[in-house]
Amino acid sequence: MLITADDDLKLKQVQELLRGHMAKRKVDVGALDFQKPEQAFGNSMRQNVLVKQGIERELAQKIIKTIKGAKMKVQIAIQGDELRVTGKKRDDLQAAMALIKESKIEHPLQYANFRD
Repeated sequence: MLITADDDLKLKQVQELLRGHMAKRKVDVGALDFQKPEQAFGNSMRQNVLVKQGIERELAQKIIKTIKGAKMKVQIAIQGDELRVTGKKRDDLQAAMALIKESKIEHPLQYANFRD
């Protein structure tokens, strides 16, 4: 995504608008990666914004190592850009989610398809 604005102040305002609209749509603002702003034609500014999707392989392996280090009774698999954690008991899955949240990972995570 490319943001263009007349000056630096307006660029910051557009960034705040973008963050607000994403938050309204329940998209974690941490998924936006604002690149370094650069000069465009005249006095205008432009900035690339990357939207992070999925989990990178290194981060997935770090999460797997954290869960396996806790010796939990769950199975973990990397499926493309997703990480699938399966277990027999709901309590095991909730404990795995709590452990991941405690590990202070900077990448925003979503938990989907949590079965009853």
